[in-house]
Amino acid sequence: MKRILILLYTLVATVLVAVAQPRFTSNTEMHSFGQIEWKHPVTVQYIITNTGDRPLVLTDVEPDCACTVAQWTKTPIAPGAKGEVNVTFDAKALGHFQKSVAIFCNAQPHLVYLKFHGEVVQEITDFTKTHPYLIGQIRIDRNSIDFPDVQHGEQPVMHIGVVNLSDRPYEPVLMHLPPYLQAKAEPQVLQKGEKGIITLTLNSEKLSDLGQTQASIYLSRFSGDKVGEENEIPVTAILLPDFSGMTEAEKANAPAISLSATALDLSAVLEKKQKARQDITITNTGRSPLQISKLQVLHPAVGVNLKKSILQPGETTRLRVTVTKKNIGKKHRHLRLLMITNDPMQPKVEIEIR
Repeated sequence: MKRILILLYTLVATVLVAVAQPRFTSNTEMHSFGQIEWKHPVTVQYIITNTGDRPLVLTDVEPDCACTVAQWTKTPIAPGAKGEVNVTFDAKALGHFQKSVAIFCNAQPHLVYLKFHGEVVQEITDFTKTHPYLIGQIRIDRNSIDFPDVQHGEQPVMHIGVVNLSDRPYEPVLMHLPPYLQAKAEPQVLQKGEKGIITLTLNSEKLSDLGQTQASIYLSRFSGDKVGEENEIPVTAILLPDFSGMTEAEKANAPAISLSATALDLSAVLEKKQKARQDITITNTGRSPLQISKLQVLHPAVGVNLKKSILQPGETTRLRVTVTKKNIGKKHRHLRLLMITNDPMQPKVEIEIR
């Protein structure tokens, strides 16, 4: 009898582990740099999504050679949330290269390899890989700017690589900068075929509120250019509450948010109907009151109804999500909700909708 109980306990534990676990998903397993210039370091950013139902922890990141340096999200990545692995390659040796980075995490499998390749050359002749986005006769290496997890007082930096393919000298200027952004171009003037960098610095103290702040900036294509959809670059910044001063005892007694789903697939319903809705159950599994201080709808096609924003330990509430088909459109980015909470392990909760 005892042996049977042990076997049953082992079986149940195995099933629970299989059902409830983090899951590592990267936006790509192999990144192509194309041609890169000798002695000009380049960086690839892998976006890591936790597609499981327990927090994902990236415990270590080890490149396969000293020519690469890695930085990564060291805080737990909540279910449905995203983290980053940024790998910089020094480009000191001419010729073709292929490198890999070992990612150690608490998901299954515990070890995942991400790779990148390209060619180091004396002079770049093909910018389609390194700067894939074309605005007029200017190529850039990114068409959106995201500052995903910002604490009050921080000043994170992002870069936009620029190439001048026109026949005239070009001055890279960003128009309609919001007050919390500063931009600096180096060099200030690019000759034909020359590359440059625009450095964007975010002053988090000038963000007005927690959660996501959205804006659009515009890259001038020539002197006297005007703003429009063709030269628009969306900018998002997410300001999170600061839990750095919490003690271990306070963390042990903190609230903990749990959702019945962190991703919704309403596509089948919307194929047949003009409107679809689904409910998500939110539970406070922690030891103190849970407060949802911010609930942001990041797309005009999405509507929400939250019954309660403060939950006592063990209490649940309903979040109803409604999507209207006619408002989805093509211009807007993907459907998403954002919640800001006082759970120190999950201050940001994102719900993806498709």
